[in-house]
Amino acid sequence: MSARQNRPAIVDRATWNDARGVLLQQEKALTRMKDAISAGRRRMPMVEVRPDYAFDGPEGTVTLLDLFEGRQQLIVQHFMFAPEWREGCDGCSMMAEHIGPLSHLHARRTSFALTSRAPLPRLRAFRDRMGWDLPWYSTIGDRFNTDFGATVEGEERQAISVFLTEGERVFHTWSTQARGEEPFMLVFDLLDLTPFGRQEDWENSPAGTPQEPAYSWMRLSDSYTGTERSCSCPSGSDGTCAPYQISPGVPPG
Repeated sequence: MSARQNRPAIVDRATWNDARGVLLQQEKALTRMKDAISAGRRRMPMVEVRPDYAFDGPEGTVTLLDLFEGRQQLIVQHFMFAPEWREGCDGCSMMAEHIGPLSHLHARRTSFALTSRAPLPRLRAFRDRMGWDLPWYSTIGDRFNTDFGATVEGEERQAISVFLTEGERVFHTWSTQARGEEPFMLVFDLLDLTPFGRQEDWENSPAGTPQEPAYSWMRLSDSYTGTERSCSCPSGSDGTCAPYQISPGVPPG
């Protein structure tokens, strides 16, 4: 394979401007579609849920209502960290590291929290190792993960849940899993801007573009050593996280 096979065609500026103009119209259509979907999301019905789901936090036992911290909205990242795991999931960690200062969410009356089934001391030790400053609560002994589809038949699942409160009442307004969580992972959007893309084997890319099995490249941010390492969550024969395993050429779920 020649080096040129995995590079875009070389053209003059006028030709590039024409191609960029065509793609720009498609990008604008995508932005308008995203706006329309967001408008639909704001009009979704909601379901009342128990406000007294119990979590183990740094100040002791708290409830789902407490996680709002006095604000009206709450985003929960169901972080995959089973009670028996030695460290958190690679993909969930990547998501958490994209959140940034919570003050921006707080300015819009929205709180954010991580929840996991692992015991709190292990969560806090892992958080300290990764250098994060995000509120993280243990759901050990509570049905919260199960009720919101983040633990299914004992298997951990990535998930996001959104809640609204009115007084002492709590409502579940939205949830997503799998690729629905990609807005939390800016690295994918950044890679999608590049000629090689995400470099995963499900992508429709020009012949010769470097590609690997989906998600197989993910590591904890302090573990990119250039060598392969087993994922911290249960893995298949190819070494990828079980929740991430997909067939070559098939988009992730």
